[in-house]
Amino acid sequence: MLDYSRWKIWSIWLVIAFGVIFSIPSFFPKAEVASWPSYVPRTQINLGLDLAGGSQLLLEADVSDAAKQRLAAMEESVTTELRRSEPRIAIGDVSTQGGRLSFMVRDPAQFDAAYERMRTLSQPVGLTGRRDWDVSSVDSTRIVMTPTPQGAAESLKNSMVVARDVVRRRIDPNGTKEVTVINQGQRRILVAVPGVEDPDALKALIGQTARLEFKLVDLTADEAEVAQGRAPAGSQILQMADGSGKIAVQRRVMVSGEQLIKASQSFDQNSQAVVSITFNTAGSKRFGRVTQENTGKPFAIILDDKVLSAPNINEPILGGQAQISGNFTVESANQLAVALASGKLPVKLDVIEERTVSAELGKDSIDKGAIASVAATLVVIVFMLITYGRFGVYATAALLANAFLILAGLAIFGAALTLPGIAGFVLTIGAAVDANVLINERIREEQRRGRKILDAIDTGYKEASTAIFDANITNVIAATIMYMFGSGPVRGFAVVLMIGIITSVFTAVNFTRMLVAVWVRARRPRVLHI
Repeated sequence: MLDYSRWKIWSIWLVIAFGVIFSIPSFFPKAEVASWPSYVPRTQINLGLDLAGGSQLLLEADVSDAAKQRLAAMEESVTTELRRSEPRIAIGDVSTQGGRLSFMVRDPAQFDAAYERMRTLSQPVGLTGRRDWDVSSVDSTRIVMTPTPQGAAESLKNSMVVARDVVRRRIDPNGTKEVTVINQGQRRILVAVPGVEDPDALKALIGQTARLEFKLVDLTADEAEVAQGRAPAGSQILQMADGSGKIAVQRRVMVSGEQLIKASQSFDQNSQAVVSITFNTAGSKRFGRVTQENTGKPFAIILDDKVLSAPNINEPILGGQAQISGNFTVESANQLAVALASGKLPVKLDVIEERTVSAELGKDSIDKGAIASVAATLVVIVFMLITYGRFGVYATAALLANAFLILAGLAIFGAALTLPGIAGFVLTIGAAVDANVLINERIREEQRRGRKILDAIDTGYKEASTAIFDANITNVIAATIMYMFGSGPVRGFAVVLMIGIITSVFTAVNFTRMLVAVWVRARRPRVLHI
């Protein structure tokens, strides 16, 4: 095991050099690193909320909006279900007044069939024995669907889980930032984002429901009636996003944002910022069919119940791709693209509390954490030098290499360093030393048994390595579980711990063994002082 070929030696030194080079930018201010040449690594470690400062928001679901959206979704389901029936069941006089959905079945002979189909749309709620919608009839001509309290509570619970995931994707689409997004109670979500001391942009990104809809403009509407807020039957009045007035659009949705598979910021032929969107297969077919049937007519692009624009359908749009324009800047178009790509919020979220954590507090924490880390490392180095002599020097070199590799790993993966992360850093330093102690004590033991120097070193590394790998596997398992089920600082600790375990095993076993092998080959010692 002490027979190291030249390519192995160079490979190990290359890994160490890699760690040093990629960790260096983290020791310099961001402004200075940004001015470095493009061929020089510029990745830096992100700091968590407790170190870099940032914003914390407490969001609360708008229950009335959730009920409204649930009612609209059921109206769409009812229309679709009865349209698909054989024979088709015609309905009319649809109403959502009073938080209930009611409609009249035009053909009394089809009433029973329609009633049974509505029963199938109502689902049991857990083990409560209740259903999410109560279905009743009035005068054998009208069906009334009333949301139950149990169904509303279950729907809100599911919506909050989805909303939490959507908020996380909007803030951290790559999953590398140390953001905290957790549910609090039944109606609230806590959001903490490091490095953002102005929460306005954050609120704009999170608070946007991003409910995208394409609807046909109602050309039969009277402008005077529209100005008064009155729309023909089957239509609704919406406000233009730029404040230029009101417009009447048909209630039926042509295509919705739920059928999007991609959204990105781009530019149109006039070099204006737009959002390019791509529909899935079903959305592409539906959008193509509607634009074919309504060529020459205007359609409205609606975002969160406000009309961004209402262009004419000049020709059928068959490719499943479209552009959203609306006097965007590059920044606002990119923000909308992120919101659409992350999915719409199933419920409107209102900011009920906001806090800003100053970076000055983080600087104090960094200084104290650095002092603790340096002090712990120095004490460990002194102990190793006194106890193991030359092998203590090799252990010290491994500690320094391990520190650089951990910092490089955090920078490359874009992981955020928090106070618990600093604790994890110090812990991995101790774990690395523990591995060297096992190796050195095993070499001592082999010497006491009368083995020769080469045999003692070789056997010491071989036998100790097994114990080191076994012990660290359990640590990796624990760190993985913390990362999977934890959030915020717990995840930060787990990330540093996992990276540190990998690098400490590499430096304690491979790096020190290479140093020992080179020394033994060059000096061929007759006595081993350890």
